[in-house]
Amino acid sequence: MAKYMLRAGYSREGLSGLLKEGGSGRRAALAETIEAAGGTLEAFYYAFGESDLYMIADLPDDASAAAVSLAISAVGAIHVSITVLITPETVDEAVAKSVSYRAPGA
Repeated sequence: MAKYMLRAGYSREGLSGLLKEGGSGRRAALAETIEAAGGTLEAFYYAFGESDLYMIADLPDDASAAAVSLAISAVGAIHVSITVLITPETVDEAVAKSVSYRAPGA
């Protein structure tokens, strides 16, 4: 399973729903959505700032992550962006690979 960070911002309609259901009600609904895609919700936090909501989820693959994002965003109550998270060990593997690159204009 791959790990993803989902950042979300509520629309006015979404905030209205949040006020009706409360934070834990929305957490349960979003956990169900992630589980329906074969994943698990690891962390769920509301926040002040640019994004209203942060989630960490384990999902089977990028297509499953995209399916979750599309399903949530299609309703229009929440705008979702997803970041693929990688482990320090994956960075170690990347550092060990030799890749050539030419800077622009070089």
